[in-house]
Amino acid sequence: SDFDGSKRLICAPVIAMDCLSDGKCSRELPAEIGAPAFMRIDFAKKVVVGQKRTTPIMHSDKSDQQLVLQGVEMGLAWTIVIDTTDGAMMVSMVDSAGAYVLSGSCTPAIPAIFVQAAASVVISR
Repeated sequence: SDFDGSKRLICAPVIAMDCLSDGKCSRELPAEIGAPAFMRIDFAKKVVVGQKRTTPIMHSDKSDQQLVLQGVEMGLAWTIVIDTTDGAMMVSMVDSAGAYVLSGSCTPAIPAIFVQAAASVVISR
């Protein structure tokens, strides 16, 4: 399968939610919260690659239905969940002030595209 962790992926968030610790949430475009236009996931190297930084995948889990990737960057604990049948993606990034939730999709990366410049992974509140 394209989404079983055996192939590198390019993932694009489309919708973002910014939720504060008081329970108030707002729907945003990913760029409005500083999320990348694209993230590259390299399972062999256990990293998520962006234009400004590469973030290690600290934990991963795989089932027939989904891949779960987890790590920490810039004080945010993050989880990426990818549906193994169609590449649908959900991302959460959490700290004590609140959480970001993004949805989007992933596609297998062809080698030439994977090497080209990626988008920023800087998140700003």
